[in-house]
Amino acid sequence: MSYRSNAAEAWYPDPQSTATESDIPLDLLPPASLTQPLWRSLVGNMRDTFAPEKLPPLQLTSRPVNVGLLLGERLRLPWFRTVFTNIGDVISPETLPPLELESQPVDVGELITDQLSHFWWGSLLRNLADRVSPEAMPALNLTSKPILDIIPKSWILLPLWSEVVDTPKVFYPDKPKAADVLRPANLQPVALPVEKREALVAEPTAADLLRDLRRSRIRQRIWIGLATAQVLYMVLAAVGKL
Repeated sequence: MSYRSNAAEAWYPDPQSTATESDIPLDLLPPASLTQPLWRSLVGNMRDTFAPEKLPPLQLTSRPVNVGLLLGERLRLPWFRTVFTNIGDVISPETLPPLELESQPVDVGELITDQLSHFWWGSLLRNLADRVSPEAMPALNLTSKPILDIIPKSWILLPLWSEVVDTPKVFYPDKPKAADVLRPANLQPVALPVEKREALVAEPTAADLLRDLRRSRIRQRIWIGLATAQVLYMVLAAVGKL
């Protein structure tokens, strides 16, 4: 089986037309470094640290750009180095080469930040000048052709019926509801089965609720008694001073 497209076979003859699938090795297993033992990985890391492999010089096809100090190295600097660097940048800033622009600059006029930094009377005078003698702008160059008939003449636009007819709104009364027949109230106690009675008695939440209610009533009585005693004490103290 060949791994070349039909177009490539038509352009270039296949010298190995009798090649089979076994000729092309396919290894879909994970790398051997994933299953190597810990000591072998440690030895390999130490060898790379003390005796790294000598690689040929890197051939760059693009122009390198000096980005200055890398972010990782900048974060590893102590705090006093950054303070001194900031002070040096304020006192004697670095002189950078002129910026090389590869695109054609476009005049956008005054920037928004510059417009916001002006005083209010400057914008007032500018608005008055634009109203009295507006700036003559060149004709707009359109790259697309305008569409004459956006809506075809064969279409018929019909307005909504509610927009054509103007009539007062009529609200019909609601339909009268059927009078509910009074049902005789059954005030007799309903006998519960024995199973439901045992379930109600044996329910643990009911006992906890009754215990909480008793404790809340006891706390209420205690607080009311303390408040009453305090009021009586204040009244007696006021009477004794008189």
